Amino acid sequence: MESHLEERAQSTISLLDIQFNDYTLPELLAAVREGVGARDRRIIANHNLHSLFLFHRNLRLREFYRLVHSSHIDGMPLVWIARKYGYDVSRDRRITYVDFSPPLLEMANQEHWRIFYIGSRPEACVAGTEAVRVRYPGIKWEATNGYFDMTRTGAANQDLVRRIRKFAPDILMVGMGMPRQEQWIAENHADIEVGVILPCGAAIDYIAGAVPTPPRWAGRMGLEWLFRLFAEPRRLASRYLIEPWYVIGLLLRDRLKRVAAPK
Repeated sequence: MESHLEERAQSTISLLDIQFNDYTLPELLAAVREGVGARDRRIIANHNLHSLFLFHRNLRLREFYRLVHSSHIDGMPLVWIARKYGYDVSRDRRITYVDFSPPLLEMANQEHWRIFYIGSRPEACVAGTEAVRVRYPGIKWEATNGYFDMTRTGAANQDLVRRIRKFAPDILMVGMGMPRQEQWIAENHADIEVGVILPCGAAIDYIAGAVPTPPRWAGRMGLEWLFRLFAEPRRLASRYLIEPWYVIGLLLRDRLKRVAAPK
């Protein structure tokens, strides 16, 4: 156990008050497998420029990350920022759900795991569910869309929690967008017995083909945001055109603080 914790400590990156792990894809899959075996409601989250922006402006999101077991990198800007802070982080440490979902579902297919998915619009949830059941018949899969009253003690939320308990998933995927999905997880995870909880954004939309998949070379070059912006300009304009300026401000203030600190 001590060697495992030591290995994790070596791969933890801390900057601008957030922490994340420089997992490779095989390491991230191994972390999921370990969590499924432990069945301890292990939350494996992610960080990108959007989460960094929200972390500094949203108390509930900060509270959520205090519950998290580990986080992977979900954005090339965090790779670049980590390098500026002296971390040796390569491009292959950036893992989005476009790249993570297929091997994750294939592993679940082989292991006959049970996955419950919450999120997306009703039509995308239905199409994604059909696609998963065709491609990965070994998975025991149940899903519901993300359009419901999230009030913790409300009837709709309590019915959902009961459904999840009855299904007893190995993995719970919550794809309702940040920070809504993180808020739901923080408020409800203690009431659910599950191995791993994954906040996963638009994962099922890509599986369903409801959102165009950006070319994978664009992700490696840090240009995937441009393709996503063209695909969903109204939803993503603020995220990609305004929020980065706030993060630049955080970086500049941190740089000035470091320069002014006594040697």
